[in-house]
Amino acid sequence: MGLAVVLVEPLIPGNTGAVGRTCVALDLELILIHPLGFEISDKRVKRSGLDYWPHVRLAEFADWEAFLAARAPRAEQLFLFEEYGPRSFYEPEYPDDAFLVFGNETKGLPRSITAQYPDRLFRLPMRSEVIRSLNLANTVSAAAYQALRGKI
Repeated sequence: MGLAVVLVEPLIPGNTGAVGRTCVALDLELILIHPLGFEISDKRVKRSGLDYWPHVRLAEFADWEAFLAARAPRAEQLFLFEEYGPRSFYEPEYPDDAFLVFGNETKGLPRSITAQYPDRLFRLPMRSEVIRSLNLANTVSAAAYQALRGKI
């Protein structure tokens, strides 16, 4: 099926639109885990995704458990991104069928998810100590390009 970006309970429509645009650019599937903080038809989603939104390969799931039941990912396919992840996103080899998983803009990934996969947590390293995290859309872009490094 190929590499996919998974947004768990995203809150800001503009970020989701920008992530969708990145997914189109890199031919990645975008998976949204509900509940969302907006309606997918929100004009702000489409404005950020520009006229690319109709080209997004989009899948939606009612919750994390529904995603797990439908896609049955192997643990080694999951790459969960958190500011406190113990490993740099530069470390792993990303399989072609990886799921890059991101939490929402204010709380990150739910503890119930990170507790299931403590050895699958990664972070984007930052040189400045005054920054905790990057914007969600920027983080997704950086991680997606890293996962595809040498493959495009």
